[in-house]
Amino acid sequence: MIVHLPILQVIIPLMAAPLCLLLTRPRLAWLFSLIASGLAFLISGMLLQQVMTSGTIIYEMGGWEAPWGIEYRIDQLNALLLLIISALSTIVLFAAETSIHKEIPADKHTLFYVLYLLSLAAMLGIVATGDAFNVFVFLEISSLSAYALIALGQDRRALWASYQYLIMGTIGATFILIGIGLMYQMTGTLNMYDLSIRLPEVAQTRTVFTAFAFVIVGICLKLAMFPLHLWLPNAYAYAPSIVTAFFAATATKVAIYLLIRFTFSVFGLSFSFTHLPLQLLFVTLGLVGVFVASTAAIYQTNVKHLFAYSSIAQIGYMIVGFSISTAAGLTATLLHLFNHALMKGALFLALGAVMYRIGSTQLSNFQGLGRQMPVTMAAIVIGGLSLIGVPLTVGFVSKWYLVLAVIENGWWPVAVLILAGSLLAIVYVWRIVEVAYFKPALAGTETIQEAPLSFLIPVWTLVIANIYFGIDTRLSVQVAQAASQSLFGVSP
Repeated sequence: MIVHLPILQVIIPLMAAPLCLLLTRPRLAWLFSLIASGLAFLISGMLLQQVMTSGTIIYEMGGWEAPWGIEYRIDQLNALLLLIISALSTIVLFAAETSIHKEIPADKHTLFYVLYLLSLAAMLGIVATGDAFNVFVFLEISSLSAYALIALGQDRRALWASYQYLIMGTIGATFILIGIGLMYQMTGTLNMYDLSIRLPEVAQTRTVFTAFAFVIVGICLKLAMFPLHLWLPNAYAYAPSIVTAFFAATATKVAIYLLIRFTFSVFGLSFSFTHLPLQLLFVTLGLVGVFVASTAAIYQTNVKHLFAYSSIAQIGYMIVGFSISTAAGLTATLLHLFNHALMKGALFLALGAVMYRIGSTQLSNFQGLGRQMPVTMAAIVIGGLSLIGVPLTVGFVSKWYLVLAVIENGWWPVAVLILAGSLLAIVYVWRIVEVAYFKPALAGTETIQEAPLSFLIPVWTLVIANIYFGIDTRLSVQVAQAASQSLFGVSP
């Protein structure tokens, strides 16, 4: 069974999705989904441990040797991503049964779990597969289930948000498919490891340059990198709270993984950063994204919108680390990828708890919640401090390593801008604190109670993780450094 862990990682949630349809009671569907996600989490932990001790795992589907057969290749990079996706999925699902009773019609509860498991399986598949066309197939499964999950939101604007994401996502997927097709035309292979060997032989052709451009733009659309981010704020704001928490913690991380995988592993560092002005382009867009999105967050009246724009800004930090094109820069990006999943998972789950109690995430309705829902609001405050990068939180660790990588590269002005971007985060986090703690409760809201334990347990699991991994960084830093060094061909 141990030998088959790479395929079981994807197959278990993928097979569980249609089986959910046979469960007539939504509570059974929830429990079944939670078990499937928990098994995926357990497998990802075993895979990470195996990779860290024994090196890359290669799993050939049906015994067909690559490049003729489809191969799953698990290394330090995607083992980390598999752990993040499955862990956050399991924690978020714990609160799902309570949350969706308020936000999704009862007759669609089972459908929600089917779509959720499909999305989980597809994201795990994107990360685990070593085949470029399989990446596209899983990307489409993930996207189609995401469109439907967002459309389940009770606000009519969820339909528009879903449609907007569908249009942008389809354009991105088409770009990726065209790029993969052009690579196949030039090399005759779809295996990503095989592509990394064959592409250098034809790297100076216009076709390969075109393929690279299509793939990168397509991934950046999926990533919601500034200025291709227009679909994300509404998708996060109007989707059901559980869906927002799941996607904010995982979906953009998968897109970051694809960006790293294609630039560093498939096309190669020399082609990506030497022959093309990718470094200047990405560091500029990353920094502009930080300031534009953070400024937009300050003026939002809906807290979900506020944290959605904050996610775009945090993506900007990851892009800056990626653009440095050094092992230290990539380590900072992978650290922030891990840490941001913990931050946004906690924040959006806490917002789900607020939504459950007051039926709104409008900032004006947060008046007095610091006294009425003290445990939930404390979680939002700690998550906000982590976003700012206060010491003893994971946000500080990420920005510390990012600033060190930037300074090591001699980019002092960029380091100053990163710190300035963090100051903007103070402003929009303070707006929530001010309303919740320093304004009186609204008339008629005196009876609001604290969120139920089914919310508080997963929320505080992630909040404690924000603090724990901000103090004890051995696991996160060790895995991020090992993954980064392996991509640069350096022995850990």
